[in-house]
Amino acid sequence: MASGFVIVGVYTERKLSAFMQDRLGPMETGKWGLLQLFADLLKLLQKEDIVPTAADRRLFLLAPAIIFASVFAGFAVLPLTPDLQGSGAAVGVFYLMAIVSFDVVGILMAGWGSNNKYALFGAMRSVAQIISYEIPLGLTILCVVMIGQTLNLQEISFQQGIYTTDTNYLLGLKGLGLDVTHWGGIFSWNILRNPFLLIAYVIFFICTLAESNRAPFDLPEGESEIVGGFHTEYSGMRFALLYLSEYAMMLLVSFLGVVLFLGSWNTPLPNLGPLRLADWTSGAPGTLWGHLTGGFWLLLKVYFMVLLQMWVRWTFPRIRVDQMMHLCWKVLTPVGLILLLISGIWRLLMV
Repeated sequence: MASGFVIVGVYTERKLSAFMQDRLGPMETGKWGLLQLFADLLKLLQKEDIVPTAADRRLFLLAPAIIFASVFAGFAVLPLTPDLQGSGAAVGVFYLMAIVSFDVVGILMAGWGSNNKYALFGAMRSVAQIISYEIPLGLTILCVVMIGQTLNLQEISFQQGIYTTDTNYLLGLKGLGLDVTHWGGIFSWNILRNPFLLIAYVIFFICTLAESNRAPFDLPEGESEIVGGFHTEYSGMRFALLYLSEYAMMLLVSFLGVVLFLGSWNTPLPNLGPLRLADWTSGAPGTLWGHLTGGFWLLLKVYFMVLLQMWVRWTFPRIRVDQMMHLCWKVLTPVGLILLLISGIWRLLMV
C-alpha cells in the first residue's frame, strides 16, 4: 500500500503544487506526465551508489535501511476494516510510537556517517526536532488512550462507530444532556464526542508535520541553507529509500490520526430520524459490505489528510529553528498537558 501510495502521492503533489503556483507540472513523460515518476525511478535504479571516501562506510550504507524499516514496520498494527488488521496487538499504539521513533537512529547515522558538515547539521536538526515534537504528539495520543481506556487501535476504531460494545465509552456527550450513542457517523468520532479532542487533533497534525520533516518544519532538509540535509551525500537507490520513507511517514501519521480522532473506518454519515445513513453506509463486521465500506471510508479520510499536508507544504514558508523549538516547548507542550488533565477529568465525570 505504501509503495503504491508513493507513485500516486508524488504525482499528486507535483500537480497540486503546480496548480497552486499557476503552472502545469510534469507534462512531457506520458500523457499528462503520468509516467514521470516511473522515469525518475528508472533513473535512480541506474545511478551509481556512491560512498564518499571519508565516510564511515558501515553507518552510511546501513542508515537508509534502518529509516525505511522503522517507518514501514509501523503499518503492521493499523486497522483497515472492521475485520482486517495486520496485527491485533493489544499495545498497538505503544508499539507504533516506539518503532517509528527508531528512525531517529537512522537519521543520525546518515548524517554522522556521511562525514559532511551539511549532512551532520541536517541530522542534528532532525533529531532535535523529532524528539522534541514527540512530547506534544505523545500527549495528544495519551488523551485518546485515557478516554478510550485501550491501546488497541482496532478497539479505538470500534468505539467511534455504531458497532461498539464498550458501554463505558458510549456515554460521550450524554453526560452533558446530548445522547449521541445511536447517531453514529461524524457525531461518534472522537473530535466531536469529546470536543476538546478537536484541539488535540490540531496539535497532533502540527506535530506529525514536524515528525515527517514536512514544511514548514523541513529544517533538516533546508535546501537553501544546508544543501539537502542528512541525505546530501546519498544517491541511487539509497536516496530513493530515504525519499520513499518520507512519503510513507506521511501516510502512516495520516492513518494514525484518522484512527485516533476521525472515526477510523466508520462512516461519517449519521442516523438522523428516519434517515439511517450510518446503517447502510457502514457494513456490519464480518460481511463483505463491511470490508468494502470500511476500507473506502478509511482511505478517503487518509488521502484527504495527505492532501492537507501537501497543501500546507506549498502554502507556508519554512520557519526558523528557534521558532520551531518555541512552538514545541512553550505552546504545544503546555496545551497538551492541559488537554491531558481535561481528559482525565472528563473520563471521571463520564463514568
